[in-house]
Amino acid sequence: MSKEITARSEDYSQWYNDLVLKGGLADYSAVKGCMVIKPYGFALWEAMRDVLDRKFKETGHQNAYFPLFIPKSFLSKEAAHIEGFAKECAVVTHYRLKNDPNGGGVVVDPEAKLEEELIVRPTSETIIWNTYRDWIQSYRDLPLLINQWANVVRWEMRTRLFLRTAEFLWQEGHTAHATAEEAVAETKQMLEVYANFAEEYMAVPVVRGVKTANERFAGAVDTYCIEALMQDGKALQAGTSHFLGQNFAKAFDVKFSNKENKQEYVWATSWGVSTRLIGGLIMVHSDDQGLVLPPRIAPLQVVIVPIFKGDDQKAAIDAKVHSLMAELKASGISVKYDDSDNSRPGWKFAEYEMKGVPVRIAIGARDIENGVAEVARRDNKTKESLPLEGLAARIQQLLEDIQQNLYNKALSYRDEHITPVDNFEDFKKVLDEKAGFVSAHWDGTSETEEKIKELTKATIRCIPLNNPQEEGKCVLTGKPSKERVLFARAY
Repeated sequence: MSKEITARSEDYSQWYNDLVLKGGLADYSAVKGCMVIKPYGFALWEAMRDVLDRKFKETGHQNAYFPLFIPKSFLSKEAAHIEGFAKECAVVTHYRLKNDPNGGGVVVDPEAKLEEELIVRPTSETIIWNTYRDWIQSYRDLPLLINQWANVVRWEMRTRLFLRTAEFLWQEGHTAHATAEEAVAETKQMLEVYANFAEEYMAVPVVRGVKTANERFAGAVDTYCIEALMQDGKALQAGTSHFLGQNFAKAFDVKFSNKENKQEYVWATSWGVSTRLIGGLIMVHSDDQGLVLPPRIAPLQVVIVPIFKGDDQKAAIDAKVHSLMAELKASGISVKYDDSDNSRPGWKFAEYEMKGVPVRIAIGARDIENGVAEVARRDNKTKESLPLEGLAARIQQLLEDIQQNLYNKALSYRDEHITPVDNFEDFKKVLDEKAGFVSAHWDGTSETEEKIKELTKATIRCIPLNNPQEEGKCVLTGKPSKERVLFARAY
């Protein structure tokens, strides 16, 4: 089965597509630019969603749901916001179809034109802040901490499964606060929630930082981000948290009475991650044999494959496996016993390797006699014979070892691909020959940032938080600079 996968070194883009399709995560859709998330891919998203949802609730947030459709006039109220999304919006103009009198199926009824067009949700700031105007009157109503799990639509010309599709799944948090300080604290707190999730559950090391004005979310005062590095040396924005200031509160007239009974505009944040995290997960860990999934979010952590001849051997293996499965499940480990007779064990081994199941256990009749089982790790493809006695506890520890090994491996790659440079020739050389993050001085102007992007296709991924201050000269213009920023080509 591994021979069906294009090698990373041969064609990285095709390698990625092969893993998504042959790993059973997603498929192309009849709707251009959209994808079908298959059960295995959706189970992976559910595992991510469940962890994040728990973390959101632990930090005081509640889930709600807002309409998919947004009146066009709402988007006009915040100028920077609409400018950022105008080219990506899907617009509903009519509310009815009718049968074509010429027998051509159904057509849009020209008499059913909407008085005001509706925009299919590209993001929900406008519809939510219009609602918050009715929910917030007093300081007693604050902070308002709301999260929404939803789908959004942004027309994309060039799509790639999970990474960039016209419709995708995400969560978006939208909070309101009495002071700027509280809102900034919320923004940073949620960034840390994302960073913790990426590192501790996805085993993906990230750089925490703030975006430049050019890369900032449309309508935000500041955008904080986590940036991850893929195996091809390109960066991926893995999550963002935005301090919106009072921009949306003023646009939608959301005020509250403070403790002195004076009217003030509230302060806002928004933050979100999407199904593109699945794309990032694939590109950080997987190999030429298939997916490699971290145990803490793998839909299936352990698979057991019996090897037998005849019903008697099968019955003896079944008894031992059912006992082992009960112990594994009692420890909170997701396990499958694949005793189907429609495929040979070798085919099953390749199938679960392709799907990235962290641990595979093979048990045969002779293993039962010897009190052992063959245990294979997906991360480093090693196998060993382990005693059946106490195996569940060993597996639990093994899953933790795999989780840590995946993080350590990704961290080593990331750190080896952060390269300081001091002149533009070295800048271009590193991007072309080594890739990864390039740490360089920048003069702080949008013009220089745009020129570097034009010349190299690299953008400033972030200004790292707690960035060391260092006198230097801009890598392009030679003008003074007080700190390095991270450039990279990105998805």
